[in-house]
Amino acid sequence: MADGPWAGWYGWADPIEGTFLEPIGRSHFRGDAAGKATVMLETLPGHANRMGMLHGGFLAAFADHAYFAGLAAMGRPEQMSAVTVDLAMQFCGSGGIGPLIRTEVELLRETGRLFFMRLTMEQEGHLIAASTATIRKASTPK
Repeated sequence: MADGPWAGWYGWADPIEGTFLEPIGRSHFRGDAAGKATVMLETLPGHANRMGMLHGGFLAAFADHAYFAGLAAMGRPEQMSAVTVDLAMQFCGSGGIGPLIRTEVELLRETGRLFFMRLTMEQEGHLIAASTATIRKASTPK
C-alpha cells in the first residue's frame, strides 16, 4: 500500500528494466467492490503521439496492463501471469498529457479458464476510451 496522496492504493511499476511495460510508468490501483477496481495512471510526455495527445497504442497497452492490475486489486494477484486472448479498443475522445487517466475495470464473467472483462478510461471526467478483453487464467502449479 502506498503513502501520501496514494494512501490506500497499491502501486505497480514493472520491476524489470527495459521491458515493454516500463514506459507506461507507475500505476495505482484499488478494489472498489466485488468484481470492480479502479486503476490510475499519471500521463507522461512519452505517452504522446505526434499531435501531443495520448497515443492510441499507448492507451491499448495501458488497457492491457489495467486488466491485470484490476484482477490483482480484486484479490487475484496469482493471475499476474495470465495472458490476454483478445482485446478490443474503442477510442472515444482524445486524451492529453498531464491529467491522470482514471480506469474503471469490471469482471463481467469468470469461467474455469477465462475472465471476460471490460473497462473505461477517462481524464478529468471525459471518456477517452473503452475496451473489452478475454483473459486466459494462469496455470495452477501441479
